[in-house]
Amino acid sequence: MLEPSLWHPVALVGDVAQTPVAVQLLEQPVVVWRDAAGVVQAFADQCPHRGARLSLGRVTPDGRLECPYHGWQFAAGGRCTQVPALPTFVPPPAHCARAFVAREAYGLVWVCMDGAGTALPVFAAEDDARLRKLNCGPYDVAASAPRIIENFLDMSHFGFVHEGWLGSCEATAIDDYRVEPTPTGLLATGCKAWQPQSNLHSTAPAQVEYTYEVTAPYAAVLTKVPEAGTTAVDGWRESIALFICPVTPVRSRVWFRLAVADFDSPDEKLQAFQHTIFTQDQPVLESQMPQCLPLDLRAELHTAADKASSAYRRFLRQSGITFGVC
Repeated sequence: MLEPSLWHPVALVGDVAQTPVAVQLLEQPVVVWRDAAGVVQAFADQCPHRGARLSLGRVTPDGRLECPYHGWQFAAGGRCTQVPALPTFVPPPAHCARAFVAREAYGLVWVCMDGAGTALPVFAAEDDARLRKLNCGPYDVAASAPRIIENFLDMSHFGFVHEGWLGSCEATAIDDYRVEPTPTGLLATGCKAWQPQSNLHSTAPAQVEYTYEVTAPYAAVLTKVPEAGTTAVDGWRESIALFICPVTPVRSRVWFRLAVADFDSPDEKLQAFQHTIFTQDQPVLESQMPQCLPLDLRAELHTAADKASSAYRRFLRQSGITFGVC
């Protein structure tokens, strides 16, 4: 199973502060917390002594995670350092919590449950100082992570799900576009759509061009191509990353990371636009059957407008992804 060796987002950085935070990843309960140095840690949310949820405990003043049941304390990395019932007892190495690798990136806490051999999904706009970064979410969605990624890659629903926003029912034709495989998924270029309002500040309908990139099995990036006659400096620039935590095969937690050429609008205004778009998608996503994404291309019908999603399904199958697919 490939999924435990991937990096997955589990929480906003700012939500992991002085108390343990319970999350769920790949159907397993996980606790994330910070040690005395402020470094984020992730353990299986189960004390190895009697199975209590460590997330119900506390972080001690000296930066140990304390079990709520018998007070066993665990240091960064999982080693048990204290058993209060036996003050002179020195816990052996086997007395440890199951620790995972954790790190911070893109305003999120990421966890890899089985080593850290793979790289984090790339978000190239993160390093562009001309773009402002902020997160939207989380959104808890009763849909599989692959279904959500596929929806993100799909333009032909704009005129129906996002009527008056990203599309118009009177302009639904999708021009041909290019899709090529990449080591992390796929790259789709020349993706054009007629949009009444492509972003918060657009004031007139326009033919908008995007690139889409799948950067990991459960991550993707949309980048707006500057309009003709403008440059990347004076044109509206925008990249949106979609990062998904696969909670169960048919339930996901979703974040968006925005990188926009807007340093004036309040966070709430930028987030509200993204919220409007995604909450239009959410009921449709939750209605799809089967909830898991079929990887057999014969299971659902396809057209040339679906070439990005078809390529995504092939990538998942070739990569050995089994969680959230059927």
